[in-house]
Amino acid sequence: MRQIFSLLASAALMVFALSSSAGCTAAALPRHGEPIASNAHQIAPIPSTAPIRETPSDTRATNARVITVDTRSAVAAWRSPTAHIDSEILTNTSRCSVEMALVDGRVCVDRWEGSLLERLSNGNERPWSPYHPVDGMESRVRAASRPGVIPQGYISGEQAARACAASGKRLCSADEWERACRGSFHTQFPYGNDRKDRVCNDDNRAKHPVVEVGMLLGISESRLWYDGMNQPLINQLPHSLLEAGARAECTNDYGVFDMVGNLHEWIDDPSGTFRGGYYMDTSRNGDGCSYATTAHGFSYHDYSTGFRCCADPDRVE
Repeated sequence: MRQIFSLLASAALMVFALSSSAGCTAAALPRHGEPIASNAHQIAPIPSTAPIRETPSDTRATNARVITVDTRSAVAAWRSPTAHIDSEILTNTSRCSVEMALVDGRVCVDRWEGSLLERLSNGNERPWSPYHPVDGMESRVRAASRPGVIPQGYISGEQAARACAASGKRLCSADEWERACRGSFHTQFPYGNDRKDRVCNDDNRAKHPVVEVGMLLGISESRLWYDGMNQPLINQLPHSLLEAGARAECTNDYGVFDMVGNLHEWIDDPSGTFRGGYYMDTSRNGDGCSYATTAHGFSYHDYSTGFRCCADPDRVE
């Protein structure tokens, strides 16, 4: 089964790489047009002149659209490299957008943690830095779900909901999120009932990243957990945030990745809840798929807060 999941991840990475002809990669600048600090883990920049040739998703928020031949063709193209894989992994995928998985026959869930695309005035798009908050720029970004891309941290629940809506999606409900995480076998972790080391990105690095960056930037101990929580350098440190799908076995029979570890994921709760834990903790507030943090409001964000989107599946006629 692990080989199946690894093949699925590899095939998905291959197809998305071929389809992203404009060069969308995991790399991004912490702030557009400015180099990262010399003491940061170096990330190759994306030229600001290289647009992403991707059109916004069809809007699903109001009415589920009827599936078309074009939609089926897109799914077939994504499926073709994995035709030999157990068909249950991709059952009825054509009812969802190609980057989403059909969960429990009732909801489409992003396969990979959310990243952001910035919409430019000329109609093109480019990746938004996953290391920089979107405060004040919410109207210019939308959600994307791509393998091999650093997912967006530093995002609030309100901002995540708006980004999902801009791509015709929405945040997942608590029930939708947990069903997707547990898979059809309803396990404690995506991969099974027993925790396994280094399957998901929950390795809990030796030095806390906020403490390490605080020392690098000279942030006082008294201000560290206030001024240090949204520093762009945090998720660029070695052994911290990984590209979406990097841990190929952190998945289940639905084919969703990284629902435990990597980044917390906001769900649709105006009071403020994020699920699944992140690379430093997947047990303090519940184990694996039971993990839920309710200590922060919906407008809160820090380096550990990310998201993924849900949508209603298409009708088949």
